[in-house]
Amino acid sequence: MSIERSEQELVRRESLKKLRELGVDCYPAELYNIDNSSKNIKETYNDGDELNVVIAGRLMSRRIMGKASFAELQDSSGRIQLYVNRDEICDGEDKTLYNQVFKKLLDIGDIVGVKGYVFKTKVGETSVMVKDITLLSKSLKPLPLPKSDSEGNLYDAFTDPEKRYRQRYVDLVVNPEVKEAFVKRTQLTNSMREFLNNRDYMEVETPILQPIYGGAAARPFKTHHNTLDMDLYLRIANELYLKRLIVGGFDGVYEFSKDFRNEGMSRFHNPEFTQMELYVAYKDYDWMMDLVEEMVEKIALDLHGKTDLQVGDNIIDFKRPWKRQTMYESILEHTGVDISKMNELDLIEVAKKLNIQVDKTMGKGKLIDEIFGEKCEKNIVQPTFITDYPVEMSPLAKKHRKTDGLVERFEAICNGKELCNAFSELNDPIDQRERFEEQLELAKKGDEEAMVLDEDFLRAIEYGMPPTAGLGIGIDRLTMLMTNSTSIQDVLFFPQMKPENQ
Repeated sequence: MSIERSEQELVRRESLKKLRELGVDCYPAELYNIDNSSKNIKETYNDGDELNVVIAGRLMSRRIMGKASFAELQDSSGRIQLYVNRDEICDGEDKTLYNQVFKKLLDIGDIVGVKGYVFKTKVGETSVMVKDITLLSKSLKPLPLPKSDSEGNLYDAFTDPEKRYRQRYVDLVVNPEVKEAFVKRTQLTNSMREFLNNRDYMEVETPILQPIYGGAAARPFKTHHNTLDMDLYLRIANELYLKRLIVGGFDGVYEFSKDFRNEGMSRFHNPEFTQMELYVAYKDYDWMMDLVEEMVEKIALDLHGKTDLQVGDNIIDFKRPWKRQTMYESILEHTGVDISKMNELDLIEVAKKLNIQVDKTMGKGKLIDEIFGEKCEKNIVQPTFITDYPVEMSPLAKKHRKTDGLVERFEAICNGKELCNAFSELNDPIDQRERFEEQLELAKKGDEEAMVLDEDFLRAIEYGMPPTAGLGIGIDRLTMLMTNSTSIQDVLFFPQMKPENQ
């Protein structure tokens, strides 16, 4: 199969050939010992200081001016100007390094190492006087760099979302501001870990390949283990395994988990996503609400130094305490209809009047979920705990201590989307079995998201599980909020995409 290459790609391959003929190793193996960065140099250098540096990065621009040239080097922290003088880098009679290698055979995008000293130009720009330049990696594809005209208008910017997500490696080079969201994501998870570790909760790992998928209502991805000759599922949640550890005697366990749900894709959904799940013994959902708002407030302060953040058109304030409202109260507020005493037939009629599509697979829980999702959730902007869900919606949550037909569950809703889900965990094995059996009936009706019965999990809680509060919080969604990102693809390095030829 022949590969069509652009004219620029052919020129670069020819340059590679000529460099090799000159004896230049275009992909050297030895260590290049960097001792500084462009950002640190700019922030710490004072005019007149003697500062020798070794830095490395990509050549992003060049201005050739006879015996001397200016160039721009971009490393992981930013950009810095280079001053390349022929007689500085070629101190003998042989000027090949400057006249041939630098001027003619290096290209924008090449990765180089530079040794030299720092100075300020006449216009006050901090720059590096290059004493030695080493090619570390020859770039064979030209970068899609934006160009600007004399009036400051920008052209050929690498902005097409599909190209950016598909070629994130290019996106990060030519749009360095993109890095900030991913830096913030790491800071977010570090902040959360610090918060949980300071409470002596233990970070653990549980299986990604599971013989029975459980812990959530979702369609799984299915695979086959050849040696064991059995079907396995990529986990949709890690809840049931973490609860097994609570049975085993841990007081608090958490896991940053990659979960997988074989469902639709959108600005808010990727089939592979990250959750943090936490289970703490001898606690309940009221206690967990306090923990969530304290933890998220801390994250906002750690990332931004404040709790009120611009998210789209809204200013969202994560400062404690957050509003708390029952699901029935929320539906009443947003629709004017009190559904708290309604049966399945009544709910079908209400849904139809509210122009919500229903089908025969929907049980009571699914109908309430649809009404809330369509009429309430998208209108909740400030962080709000929606509490006390119908029992039919929550097969793993403990029955409400005061109100029949409800469970002790909350979701934190913010900017119109679910941020987290939490329960006072069901630890009654007989009740749990009955709930699983009800889910089997829903599956028979055609509900593809109904939970399956996990006999080993039931066996575990038959040994006795202490009262427990559990939490699942979506890291991708939280990162979107904390970075003012409009799409989940903007906070995932490599979002799932169709093959390029489709």
